[in-house]
Amino acid sequence: MAAERRRRPVVNQRRDDLDAPKSQRRPLFRPQFTSRDRIGRFSEGFARAMGTPWFLIGMTVFVAVWITFNSSAPEGVQFDPRALNFTLLTLILSLQASYAAPLILLAQNRQDDRDRVQIEQDRQRAERNLADTEYLAREVVALRLAMKDVATKEFIRAELRSLLEELERSDDSAAVAADDAERSRRG
Repeated sequence: MAAERRRRPVVNQRRDDLDAPKSQRRPLFRPQFTSRDRIGRFSEGFARAMGTPWFLIGMTVFVAVWITFNSSAPEGVQFDPRALNFTLLTLILSLQASYAAPLILLAQNRQDDRDRVQIEQDRQRAERNLADTEYLAREVVALRLAMKDVATKEFIRAELRSLLEELERSDDSAAVAADDAERSRRG
């Protein structure tokens, strides 16, 4: 009996939504921009487009055409008459400005976040470079100290010269001793 109740489709879904935990309920309103990244990319694209000369030229042409049409067209055709000080145009431009300002601020915030991350990465890179430089400086000092204990070319030449001189002296001494020994045998 309990298995049948679970398998039966629920007709009144609203009643069950209140019984279900919040994570299982469907939201009433699903915005099109579900992720912050999408909204951020949209705002950056919007801010980038508004900052171009083509946007300013396009807005200038749009306003000029609007004002020209509503000033020179017959009164029956005008949709925003000059007599009412172009109320519709003012509302449209105000609406555009009211959306542009927050979107530009969002784009600036994202750029600030990227700059902050870049600065942190640069700082970490600079710390690593400093640590590597200090390590290499210590290694160079250690090599210099070790080089004092290593025989240089001049030191080896001087040692070889002194050994040759000793050998020549010992050869001379041996020759003198051999001469003396031979004289003593003869004599």
